[in-house]
Amino acid sequence: MTAAARLVGTEAAPPIHSVFSVPGMHCAGCMGKVERSLNAVPGVTSARTNLTARTVEVVHGEGVETPDLIAALAGAGFEAQPRVIAEEAPSAVKPLLAPLAVAGFACMNVMLMSVSIWSGAEGTTRDMFHWISAAIGVPAIAYAGKPFFSSAFAALKRGRTNMDVPISIGVTLATALSVYETVTGGAEAWFDGTLMLLLFLLAGRALDAMMRDRARAGVDALLRQAASGAMVVEADGTTRWTAAAALAPGMVMRVAAGERLAADGVLVQGASRFDQSLLTGESALVAAKAGDAVHAGTLNAEAPVDVEVTAAGTDTALAEIARLMEAAGQSRSAYVRIADRASRLYAPAVHTLAALTFAGWMLAGQGIYHSLVIAIAVLIITCPCALGLAVPVAQVVAAGALMKRGILVKDGSAMERLADVDRALLDKTGTLTLGRPVPDEAALDALSADEAAVALALASNSRHPLSLGLAQALAAREVRAAVLEDVAEEPGRGVTARWQGRRVTLGRPVAAEGMATALDLGEGPARVIGFADRLRPDAIEALEELKALGIECSILSGDGIVAVSEVARQTGLTARASASPADKQQNIASLQNTGRRVLMVGDGLNDGPALAAANASIAPGSASDVGRQASDFVFTGESLMALPRAVRASRRTMRVVRQNFVLAIGYNVLAVPLAMAGLVTPLIAAVAMSTSSLIVVANSLRLQGAAR
Repeated sequence: MTAAARLVGTEAAPPIHSVFSVPGMHCAGCMGKVERSLNAVPGVTSARTNLTARTVEVVHGEGVETPDLIAALAGAGFEAQPRVIAEEAPSAVKPLLAPLAVAGFACMNVMLMSVSIWSGAEGTTRDMFHWISAAIGVPAIAYAGKPFFSSAFAALKRGRTNMDVPISIGVTLATALSVYETVTGGAEAWFDGTLMLLLFLLAGRALDAMMRDRARAGVDALLRQAASGAMVVEADGTTRWTAAAALAPGMVMRVAAGERLAADGVLVQGASRFDQSLLTGESALVAAKAGDAVHAGTLNAEAPVDVEVTAAGTDTALAEIARLMEAAGQSRSAYVRIADRASRLYAPAVHTLAALTFAGWMLAGQGIYHSLVIAIAVLIITCPCALGLAVPVAQVVAAGALMKRGILVKDGSAMERLADVDRALLDKTGTLTLGRPVPDEAALDALSADEAAVALALASNSRHPLSLGLAQALAAREVRAAVLEDVAEEPGRGVTARWQGRRVTLGRPVAAEGMATALDLGEGPARVIGFADRLRPDAIEALEELKALGIECSILSGDGIVAVSEVARQTGLTARASASPADKQQNIASLQNTGRRVLMVGDGLNDGPALAAANASIAPGSASDVGRQASDFVFTGESLMALPRAVRASRRTMRVVRQNFVLAIGYNVLAVPLAMAGLVTPLIAAVAMSTSSLIVVANSLRLQGAAR
């Protein structure tokens, strides 16, 4: 084999890009250590860290498997989980930014020329300014108008019409007549009005597209909650890494402690406890033994197990939740259908008015040129700029006001739906409650100074949710950690160490109800510390305000009956427990079928379909990635007062939107007859259209205080 042939052979296989989440990476030193450990693996071409996202991207050959890279990171002291490289969804606003910038820049420059003409410039000076305006305006109009021209051409090619057809006709005719006026030395040219028209149209569309970008549902993010692959045990006992897409029923996965499952299955060997909060919302770990079913996306928290695959890929429970979310999201298309019907009515009406105007003035003997100028004025003055801005500007202003109060609006149209809700369903864990285990204050008070110091030292050496909660609570009490030796953590049992020559442990109690941990100092009885998930601050007050707003509330949770009944008792709400994702979606559908408009408030993966199916949805900032993606609103603080605040802001926004529609329609009712009567030139028509848009914008700015 020649050297060239060998070179071709080595280049045949393209490099593989793998991305890993490294939560323990927190500084530049960590970044260097991660990159060096991965670059030392044979077959790795490069490793590139992202400190903000806490991820590392590794470029490697086919011979390097995911477990090899995870092992290299573990050797450097970093836990890691593989992540799927997600393709960035196309943005709806990016294609509009360049045309918007061109229209704005050209409009300002042409307006400078127009000011001189309006001030009385005549003869050669006026002609020169017209030519300069044409040199700037014609290319800018061609570029900035491309979104409308392309849409109109596509509609006409199919024998249909839309809102962009009359806009394109008006812009084209106004530009052509302006060029004619410039060439013939006429007194008027309307490049400024045409550019102003495009500027306002593009601004409205960009605002609307911005909201649509925020509203994009994260079904792909949901599917990424499953692992990218698993270690499969062969019949002869050997193991090999298999990508999730290649897993099939009957295969046996070996899942280590701290790994997520890549497929649904049944435990065939070992026993462990699993974090199923993404699926059920329950924060407590769930024990599973041989014969029990486990699902993709859940986290094996304690001990290695072997799992026989029963469903993989699109057949998993995780994928089914994604399908439920996607189907529920499609139910919102009613607003799109209303907009389509409006556009179908608008275009023929405008065309008819312009044609009647042209025919009427021709019959009156005014000639083609004069009749055409008046018809163009009708096309421009009826441009739906103000109508187009009525909703998105109000939404953007209100969204900005809410953001200052810690409420992110992901879907602008959701404010319209939230304003009409009369029924609210609230999840328990992480929604009504904080979603994290908090140690019992009485149990902490009972600890001696030494016990508290040892407990803090032991808890700070574990990433278990109970240890994290205990360490946070003790640190808040200004406890100083004891000095320990030989600290070790055994999955499923807890943390052990030596303190003053004695063996001390913090781990699972022998017998305790609910969430609890036991502290044993080697002398005397062990201290059992119970944990509970507490209500959010102001939860009761927030529920009372929702009731005052005419919204009936109840609890809809995937948690067990005991946990839900306690929260129901504290809040005075009716409740349903142990609800699956499909149950939650069905509950919402049943309420909607009776005419109720439902608000869903939830945080977990199991709430995703319900958040998508509800008329409006809100998730806390602590929610899962899927919960935040599927919801319309996200509140970042701990207080539940964000709920009534968002409802009040949405209702104020819709009042302003209705006012904007009245102003926009009123403008057309007054302006169109004047244009048809020949009292309005194309330039005045563009100015009038812009003025109506500015009035709508000014009215919307009153929403800056909507989130009070």
